[in-house]
Amino acid sequence: MARTNFQELLEAGVHFGHLKRKWNPKMAPYIFMEKNGIHIVDLHKTVAKIDEAADAIHQIAKSGKRILFVATKKQAKDMVAEKVKNLNMPYVTERWPGGMLTNFATIRKAIKKMDSIDKMHKDGTIETLSKRERLQITRQRAKLEKNLGSIADLTRLPSALFIVDIMKEHIALAEAKKLNIPTFAIVDTNSDPSGVDYVIPANDDATKSIEKILDIMCKAVSEGLAERKQDKTKDKDENEKTENEKPAKKKPAQTEKVSSSAESNTND
Repeated sequence: MARTNFQELLEAGVHFGHLKRKWNPKMAPYIFMEKNGIHIVDLHKTVAKIDEAADAIHQIAKSGKRILFVATKKQAKDMVAEKVKNLNMPYVTERWPGGMLTNFATIRKAIKKMDSIDKMHKDGTIETLSKRERLQITRQRAKLEKNLGSIADLTRLPSALFIVDIMKEHIALAEAKKLNIPTFAIVDTNSDPSGVDYVIPANDDATKSIEKILDIMCKAVSEGLAERKQDKTKDKDENEKTENEKPAKKKPAQTEKVSSSAESNTND
């Protein structure tokens, strides 16, 4: 069953591409026509690509792997933060930290710095510092939180990236490609789709278009997580059932001691 249809995408304005003069020829397979100097995306192909991407991202979530969502443009950042936070998945909606993937160890050190500052507040160590030092540390913590807070629980490289606007997030895409991390992306008519594993040809500027596609992807992730939870519960129940069905160990037969007097009575 398709996760969306032509009419839903049409109403969300997913079909509106960029001006013809801004197009990238590599997007030609996904363009239906030109109208008033603007390229129109072939929504039938978008429907198929959304289903393909949603099925793949569903399986990644079901396997328990982490998906990093990347969207720093103003039309998408707040929306992505709100929806992805509910999935307990990491996301980047502020400036992409250069080397976040290719130099992940350094990013982890910065996150640990946040943890150490939190510990100082908790155990009261920060109170032993001067007012100026406390202010510097507080500002440092706030800056780290803004840039890295949403990926604080990402202890290892993500298994996939979902990107809104690959032209704006070209560094994130390049890092993922270098590390062979699968990428999912909303790709507009002015972009080069060749570096993306799962291309979703669509308007990456209009809020309604972004939200429509994001909702479908988030639902696919949510369903994958739910299935993983169900499978774990099922496996646990089956293991318990197997344990309960195991035959009880037989107690060793006890040798009856028959008194000689009892034997004689029986013989009589």
